[in-house]
Amino acid sequence: MTEPRPGVAAIATRDRFRAGDALSPSAFLDAGLPLALFTAVYAAAGRDLAIALWAAVGAGAVLGVLRLIRREPLQNVVAGFVGLGLAVFVAARTGRAEDVFLPGLLINVGYGTAYLVSILVRWPLLGVFVGLVTGQGTSWRRDPALLRAYTLASALWVAMFALRLAVQVPLYLAGEEQLGWLAGARLVMSWPLFLLVAYLSWLIVRPAYRAHQQQPAGQQTPTA
Repeated sequence: MTEPRPGVAAIATRDRFRAGDALSPSAFLDAGLPLALFTAVYAAAGRDLAIALWAAVGAGAVLGVLRLIRREPLQNVVAGFVGLGLAVFVAARTGRAEDVFLPGLLINVGYGTAYLVSILVRWPLLGVFVGLVTGQGTSWRRDPALLRAYTLASALWVAMFALRLAVQVPLYLAGEEQLGWLAGARLVMSWPLFLLVAYLSWLIVRPAYRAHQQQPAGQQTPTA
């Protein structure tokens, strides 16, 4: 249920883009299995919201156990289950099946806004993430070419979050009659679209990143 953070190591530091570096198998399942199962059970059980929500929780619990077996960081296990729990709580409180998708939509609003603001203040988030992961710090801001690359790549993420909202919000507002379409749109626009944007970001960032790595520190031009 959590929105995966862009796989910054895969975007910047690899000679070849590998999907597994950008998104783990567990994240693939997290992105679609609980809500897909929720939608299927909801339809099969005669629109019984309680049964469908318990099915989603059960799927989330199984995914959590799989994460523990794979010895993934505990925070990933907790984050995935907390995100699912929030979605289930909201839908249970409102009694509206479509509200299980509401936290995900709000997360897209939050991420999209954060990326957009970061571009406007010339601190593109993708550059911040890469700097943290690679130990590069903020030195990339003194390289105009790398700053432009991170800005353009960050704009792709803004576009991704905006596209998700443009497609999914009308389906959400249409109510449970469009629940199947909403679940399908969320599944298609989660990890497949994520990987596409991650790959395009890699194509944009990698040349500038490699050129930056080859520059002597004293030759890096400060940004305005």
